[in-house]
Order: sequence, then structure tokens, then C-alpha cells
Amino acid sequence: MSTVLFREVPVTSPVHSLWAGTKMIGAFLISVVLMFLPSWPVLGLMITFLIAIGVLARLPLSTLPRLPWWFWAMLGAGALLNVPIGGDAVLRYTNAAIFGLILLASSFLIAWTTPMGDIAPALAKLGSPLRKLRVPVDEWAVVIALTLRGLPLLMEEIRVLRAARRLRPQVSLLNRAADNPFIDILTAAMAVSTRRATELGEAITARGGTGQLTARPSAPGRNDVIALSVVIAVCLGAVALDLLT
Repeated sequence: MSTVLFREVPVTSPVHSLWAGTKMIGAFLISVVLMFLPSWPVLGLMITFLIAIGVLARLPLSTLPRLPWWFWAMLGAGALLNVPIGGDAVLRYTNAAIFGLILLASSFLIAWTTPMGDIAPALAKLGSPLRKLRVPVDEWAVVIALTLRGLPLLMEEIRVLRAARRLRPQVSLLNRAADNPFIDILTAAMAVSTRRATELGEAITARGGTGQLTARPSAPGRNDVIALSVVIAVCLGAVALDLLT
């Protein structure tokens, strides 16, 4: 798969300037509406809305993921499995697949328009009411932020390992039978991840600990209120559209 995964696209746009928490709330509202009203008109409205956000964010077309052929083959195989059940089953399967792709696209839009360093402070602020219940909000925010930060690094390391493996000399047919590329890459990825985790931990300690990850001041502004109002209006419009159709 060729895509910019969980990395901000360095362009200037109104979407990039929004608070990270506003984007997460918007994605949550869209997912709730789709969860309860996954009809075709609502799906079409949400797809149009996400495309409009992508245009407003000035994301280049090269940002769009180029999924591998086996991904589409698996989607097609799932549809074929539903053919013996009937046309309604195929439509329901297609409906669920589009629903999942919309949620995936909304997550990608957040990642493409938000610096990873803004995720932890936003999560800590959104979860601040839970501190009264002694919920470890800051620790959860740090874990989520580090996980999102580590995913691009892991993907990059796996690409390097795969490229290095292709450069290995061809082995004999007998040795090739005992060769397992998945195990080799997985073992190497674990070793590299351990080294990366050690370096990341040392860097965080040198900068004052994990508390600094959530200590960055962040708060919504006037543009965030406008953006959230637009998202709520779209969600209410989706509900009205579903009731009218």
C-alpha cells in the first residue's frame, strides 16, 4: 500500500488550523450517525462532506492511498460469498464496506491535517472531566499518542526490511522451501521496534517525561465553534434525509 499514513500533510488550510479535539469530535459524530443510520442517502451525504473537507484542506491527490490489489480482491470475494444468499445480502455487504471506508477516510483526514504532537494534549483536554472519577486520562492520552506516532515508524521500517530482503541472493530451491519471509520480517521488525522504543523513551525522559506530552496548551477557538456547528448541521441533515427517504 502506498499512502501517507498518520502523518500531517505540510500545507496551509483552514482545516489544518483547527484544534485536534474538534476534528476528533467531528469524526465521532459522523461515526455515530452512520452507526444508527447507515442508509444509502446518508452514506452519499457523508462521502460528499468528507470530499469537501479534503478539498478545503488542500490535500494533493498524491495523498490518497493506493491500496494493493489484494485488498480489492478480498472485497470482491466477500461480495461473491454473499451472492448465493441474494441481492439484498450483496447490497448490505456493500453498504457495510462503504461504511467502514468512510470511517477509515475520516481517520485519515484527521491524521493528514493534524500534527501528531497535538493529539495527546487534545485527548487529555477532552477527557479532563473523567479525572474526577480518577480515570488515568493523561496516561491513556500518552499511550494513544505514542501508538499513533510509532505506526508510521513501524511501517517505514517494514518497507526498509522488505526492500533489504529483496536484495538478498537467491537461495536454492531446497533452502527456499524452509524460508519464511513473514517470520523473518516479523522478527526483524520486533528487534527494530525494541531499539526504537528505547531511543524514544530516552528522548522523552531527556525532555521531562511523558507529562510534557500532554502539557502543551491547546484549546478550541472561534473557528472550531464554526467547524463543529457545520459538522452538527451535516449530521442533523443526514438524520432528516434518512427520515424523508
